[in-house]
Amino acid sequence: MSETAPLLPNGSGNRSPSFSQKVANFIKAEGEPTWLESYQHFIFGAYINILLIFVPLSIISHHLQFDAALRFSFSFLAIIPLAKLLGDATEQMSAKLGETLAGLLNASFGNAVEIIVGVAALLQGQIRIVQTSMLGSILSNILLVLGCSFLAAGFKYPESNFQVTAAQTSSSLMTLACITLVIPAAYHSTQVVRDDGNLLPSLFGASGMSSSAQSGLLIISRGTAILLLAVYVAYLVFQLKTHSFLFKSEIEAEEEPQKMSVIAATFALLSVTVITSFCADYLVASIEETAERYHIPKSFIGLILLPIVSNAAEHVTSVWMAMKNRMELTITICVGSSIQIAAFVVPLLVIVGWITGHELTLFFANFETVILFVSVFLVNTLIQDGKSNYMEGLMLVTLYFVIALASWVT
Repeated sequence: MSETAPLLPNGSGNRSPSFSQKVANFIKAEGEPTWLESYQHFIFGAYINILLIFVPLSIISHHLQFDAALRFSFSFLAIIPLAKLLGDATEQMSAKLGETLAGLLNASFGNAVEIIVGVAALLQGQIRIVQTSMLGSILSNILLVLGCSFLAAGFKYPESNFQVTAAQTSSSLMTLACITLVIPAAYHSTQVVRDDGNLLPSLFGASGMSSSAQSGLLIISRGTAILLLAVYVAYLVFQLKTHSFLFKSEIEAEEEPQKMSVIAATFALLSVTVITSFCADYLVASIEETAERYHIPKSFIGLILLPIVSNAAEHVTSVWMAMKNRMELTITICVGSSIQIAAFVVPLLVIVGWITGHELTLFFANFETVILFVSVFLVNTLIQDGKSNYMEGLMLVTLYFVIALASWVT
């Protein structure tokens, strides 16, 4: 044995890289696309990114106090490509993180736009916009996006099949989230009747409640929010670890080459999140004036218009996957996204409101509670057999347009 040979097999001759070397290797991203290639794909990889021109227009129009309709429109159009970029960055990061971490990342950032818009509206005291936009995102996913996906697949295939157990588990959790919104509405109705002897105010919103009843509503909402977050964590464990086999498609997905390095995708995700938060803030700030000046119901803006912003990219992806007969992924995108909003985003916003002193509750007007209940009921009925066709898609889309019409005149 030579004098320079290590005495132990794991000696200096087989030394693991130091922390600084690991960081350097991570930043260099050897074997991955370069920074230039990453951002070329990120910015110029889709035609929808042409709408990024509205990002500076949104900022300029806000600071120069353009007409409310222009400020609203510029911010509205700016968030559409930003939502797509958030999804792209999350997807590219997920490619190298392994199945569990990728699932957690998608669970956290899958509805980043809804969280950003919701927090912006909450901090500006727009409680009704927070509630209607969250409800609108749920309805948009389970009715419009899922319905269009069933329609698109139905015109190409006579019938599409998907995993029944996973779909029913997801729809059952959606039903639980729906029930948690019914309970505060029922509590509110009984309190209004007791205090005023008149049931009419409870049909359209929170009014006529005593301070003790309002305090009780806050306790119910905040306690329910904590429980829903715990159930959502359990659902993630169920989906990603213990019963992940239920959520895997029988059709093998084509492995796509990585378009961005992990570090480039990380910086892109953080940067776009910051930019989106500003545009969301400008969008929410213009809603009040736009609604009053152009006689657009705020409920219609929250239920119908704002969800289009965050769901545009998801809508395209879901329909595209359905046309490839990958219905498990379509169900995951539509129902899974709705679960994220109902069991994670809404409770999270209630907790944020609790911390910041904004009294956001899980009480929705009876009209909104009813339309959510019937929507979840219809979706559960249609997916319980594990099959879909264009007629089922037509039913879902029809209900969505009926709700849109009702929200315009409410």
